[in-house]
Formats: sequence, structure tokens, C-alpha cells
Amino acid sequence: MKRRLHKKYLVLILAYSGLLLLIPYVLDYRDKSVQRAQQPQQQPRCPDLENTVAQLWGNGDRGNGSGQAEAERAANRSRSRINIYLHATWRTGSSFLGELFNQHPDVFYLYEPMWHIWQALYPGDAGSLQGAVRDMMGALYRCDFSVLRLYAGAQNVTTAFIFGWKMNKVICSEPLCAAHRRHEVGLVKEDRCAKCPKRDIRDLERECKKYPVMVIKGVRVLDLSTLVPLMRDPAVDLQVVQLFRDPRAVHNSRLKSKQALVKESIQVLRSKKQTDRYKRLLVPNNRVNRAESYVSGAMELICDNWLGDLLLVGSAPPWLRRSYLRLRYEDLVLHPLEELQGLLRFANLTSSPALEAFALNMTRGQGYSSDRPFLISSRDAKEAISAWRERLSVEQIHQVEAYCSEVMRQLGYRRSGADAAS
Repeated sequence: MKRRLHKKYLVLILAYSGLLLLIPYVLDYRDKSVQRAQQPQQQPRCPDLENTVAQLWGNGDRGNGSGQAEAERAANRSRSRINIYLHATWRTGSSFLGELFNQHPDVFYLYEPMWHIWQALYPGDAGSLQGAVRDMMGALYRCDFSVLRLYAGAQNVTTAFIFGWKMNKVICSEPLCAAHRRHEVGLVKEDRCAKCPKRDIRDLERECKKYPVMVIKGVRVLDLSTLVPLMRDPAVDLQVVQLFRDPRAVHNSRLKSKQALVKESIQVLRSKKQTDRYKRLLVPNNRVNRAESYVSGAMELICDNWLGDLLLVGSAPPWLRRSYLRLRYEDLVLHPLEELQGLLRFANLTSSPALEAFALNMTRGQGYSSDRPFLISSRDAKEAISAWRERLSVEQIHQVEAYCSEVMRQLGYRRSGADAAS
């Protein structure tokens, strides 16, 4: 009898405990039901392009761009230097584009300063390095070169530490060195510049502050969205010139220089390794042609980034479009004088007969090939444009056209089956 009573009491206790536990959930459910009844029903949806753009531009800079940020940018531009970034990728002709600015006496020019980041942090993937790249650019545009010490290791940071310093007109001219005269147009002779004394980085900072225009050329910014914070920052007010080239010509040139581009190609590929679509690109089937496989795989990502940049600019507010200039390599080398004038207007610079003659001579050279593919030299522009037709196989051409079809269409490059490439 006592056992039965104990069992009844136990059941009652368990039931009571369960009821106490359920009461908070019932009350919570009732409150949420009331809230849902009071609010309009919304269908869940994925973030679309408009939401993405809104987050990137920020609410304050949308619309006509006539707010406080726009006024600050205009005031800053009228009282200080113009900062320009030449946004390109490997083998698009960006060295020639940069050299046009390097030759101008009013331009402080830097060639690939972000190279130091990629070398110091190798084998970090390209995507993870974008923040460091942008931070370095922000410092350099303020003439603060101390940021280079973060990537110098045990090296002493002098003018001879800067990547490409032997071709830099500012570093190799007075007052830093007497190897060249700043106002004379012509390629820097590397052997003469190599004899220049190594000057403290603070001397270069002082020279930097004297110039009305600063230009940085780089190939290590993956996409335009990385640069938007610098374009929005009134203290930098960055302007961007983006250089494009026929993807088939880029691919041909990259294959020709494949051994020199393996490390960078792997870093670019690693930035997308988490995406199933690109995993295959990191595991070449043919180990004999591993370098070619990496370089080819990176080309697919380059076209994806190009397309993303075109879409980004297409949806951008007016203030950004005013700070952005799109340029095709083919137009630059076939019509150098017209394109040079457009570039100089964008940078608020004046031209000169010597600079115009330099641009013409650099595109009217003998032949296209060079034993040193990264050497800046006079080339035959027409041969440079069409060389891919003879050097790429039909299979290679079709492969590039397959994964670059949309960006080719938007840039005006016709497929090989069409009458001719524009």
C-alpha cells in the first residue's frame, strides 16, 4: 500500500515539475505571436545587389553625392594633391601606363610598392592580404613611408629598398641623385641609377610632399571594392584608373612569363580555395605543366574580378564614377596621343611635346617579344595586340573565351568566331 502511495506522489511531483518548466515557453510563444500579429509579414529573401551596394557605399553617400562627404572631397581636391591608383593585373600593359606618369615632372610615382607585402607574407593568400595592401596605400598617399618598415625584416629602409627604384625618376633625379634630370623625358638608365647614394626614407617623404600629383601603379589589389574606403576618405580622395586588356592577350603574355608568375598565381588561387568551383584549379592534372596550370587557373579568377568591378562601377553613386576612369590597353597603344590627353585631364596635368613624342615612340617600336618580359621598352603596338592569335592554340582560345565571355562582351572584345577583335 505504501509503495503505491509513493509511486502516486512521485508521478504527481514529476508532472508538477514538468508544468513549471513549460510555463515560460508558453508565455514566450504567446508574446512572439502577439508581436508577429502586430507587425506586417515580410518574406525572407537573400541579400540582393542593392543591399550589397548600400553597405559598401554607406547611407550617407548615396543619391546624388551632394552631401557633406562630397563637399569635403571637393574642398580637399582644390587645396591638396591628387592621388591616383593605376588598378590593373599582371601582363595588361600597366608598366607602360605607369611609365607615362613616371615621365611627367609633376608626378611622384611609385611602382608596385605592395610587392613588399606579398613577398614578406608569402604564402598568404591574396584575399587575406587586401587589408594590409589598402593600409599601406593609405599611408603612402599621405607620404608616410614608415609603413615599409613593417615588411623590411632586417633590411634598412632607404630609397634603394623601394621596389623598382632603379627606374624611378624622382629617386634618380636631383635633389636625391644627379643620375637624371627630372624634367627630361626618357627612360631611366638602371645602371646609372644603381650608383645613386642610398638616401634615408625621410628624404623621400619630403620629396613626396612637394608634388601636386601622386600615382601608384599596382597589380595586387584584387577588386575595386578594396579601394572604395580610400575613395570615400576625404583626406585621400583616391582616383582610380583601371586598365583592361583582351583576356586572350593577357593569357598569352602570362603563359610566356609563367615561371615568373607562379607564386602570385598560387596566392590568387588560394584566395578562392574555399569555393568548390575553384578547388580544381589548385590541383593540376598534368604535373609536367604545373606552372601553366596555375597561371591559367588564375586567369579565370582575374576575369571574375574584372566582371565584379564593372558591375560595381555600374551601380556606383555619381561621386565614385567621377573618380574612376576605365581604359583599354588596345586603345592606349593604338591611339596613344588621344588617350594620353584623357589621362592627363583626369589627373589635372598638362602635356608637353616631349611626353607626347615619348608615348608615340613607345608604341612604334620594332617587334613585340623581349628577352625580359617585365622590361619597359618600345614595342610594336599592333603586334602586341594580335600576337595571341598566332601563339595560343584553338583550345586555349576557346577556354579563355568560355570563362571570360561576359567580361569580354562588356569591354567590347569579340569572340574569335566573330569578324575581328575590336
